[in-house]
Amino acid sequence: MIIPVRCFSCGKVIGSDYVRFVEESKKIRKDTGHDPTGKEKSEILDNLGVDRYCCRRMILSNADLLDEVISYS
Repeated sequence: MIIPVRCFSCGKVIGSDYVRFVEESKKIRKDTGHDPTGKEKSEILDNLGVDRYCCRRMILSNADLLDEVISYS
């Protein structure tokens, strides 16, 4: 739903990294016309300084469902 502010495992702040990750992914979709590949996602996370696999997991596995949930309120 909403990205957690901190990683559940190590406690590193990842909320701001998620926003930048989404922006970079949108740029790739706009420029190339396809979703980012695994290698492109890995490069984005490397450029953001997200090195730990627990933090990468938090960012990559987040499902942004907030827009779908709001319609039920």
